[in-house]
Amino acid sequence: MKLVKYLEIHKNQYEEYIREWEESGENIVPYAATRMDKSFAELQEKWKEDETEIMYQKGFVPSTLYFLIGPEEQIYGAIHFRHQLNDRLRQNGGHIGYGIRPSKRQNGYASEMLSLLLDELWKKGYREVLITCDDDNAPSAKTIEKNGGILRDKPVFEGKLTRRYWINAPGS
Repeated sequence: MKLVKYLEIHKNQYEEYIREWEESGENIVPYAATRMDKSFAELQEKWKEDETEIMYQKGFVPSTLYFLIGPEEQIYGAIHFRHQLNDRLRQNGGHIGYGIRPSKRQNGYASEMLSLLLDELWKKGYREVLITCDDDNAPSAKTIEKNGGILRDKPVFEGKLTRRYWINAPGS
């Protein structure tokens, strides 16, 4: 298993991955991985722009999209890292959002993907990250807790009970 940035995936990999999500009828998670009515080349450009300070002008924060690649070079999931928090992300969303394609769930891939990203973030000097999930999303809570998430509180956000976890870098 390997975690790669959006620039390292191929159109065919992405098309096959996103088609499964679309056919499932579920909301694609993270949202940043959706097609957004764009060609693959346009998506690559959008994801590249997402990493820049231009995002502040659009009311967002810079972010990076990564994909978990399995041994057969198939995309298993996506994980979206927001470089900073704004007020809304502090309440709900946090630094990280992730999702595993429907056919690859319940195999520990979300936990592995999160672990790989956290390793990268600690190497880059991040000391802590916030991750949130709906209170009734037991699989996500388990994934976060397995990776060192400490439940800080359960606020209500837009009518839904939300779990807010902080994960600290080793030695922090």
